[in-house]
Amino acid sequence: MEELRSAVEGHMDLMADLVQNLTAEFRSGLAPAYENLIGFFHAIDWKEPWLMCLLGFHGALLLVTIFTRRNINFQMVLFLLVLAGIYSAETLNRLLGQNWKSFASQNYFDKHGLFLSTLWSGPLLVISMAILINNLFSLCHLIVKWKRAELRHRARLSHKKEH
Repeated sequence: MEELRSAVEGHMDLMADLVQNLTAEFRSGLAPAYENLIGFFHAIDWKEPWLMCLLGFHGALLLVTIFTRRNINFQMVLFLLVLAGIYSAETLNRLLGQNWKSFASQNYFDKHGLFLSTLWSGPLLVISMAILINNLFSLCHLIVKWKRAELRHRARLSHKKEH
């Protein structure tokens, strides 16, 4: 019995060391990612008119999404348009990379599409998730409404049969 207890304690100590090492590596692993993210945002000239328009576009699209949340048909069309915008990001990155001199002070459009993924597809993904969550809530509300109507109908039918 004592051997079993010492084996379990040894295993628990090993697991505790493993968890401590894992959390220490995780914390140290986030610092370079945070520094890279800060460096990325500092490298961008946020006063460029086209970037302001892009941010304004995303803000306006978010407001349209919020104000039309009760119109499910419009939301589905908007959802498909947002997904089409995400889908076209690679082509858009290539075209903007070829013509960046006509609208930007520096070439933000690398071959991997990091900039466009961050500032174009990222906000569009957030908006598409908001639309999807809204549609799921609407669907749940519709299911509850339908089930209540069904229960009322069954109650009326059983009430008619009794009389």
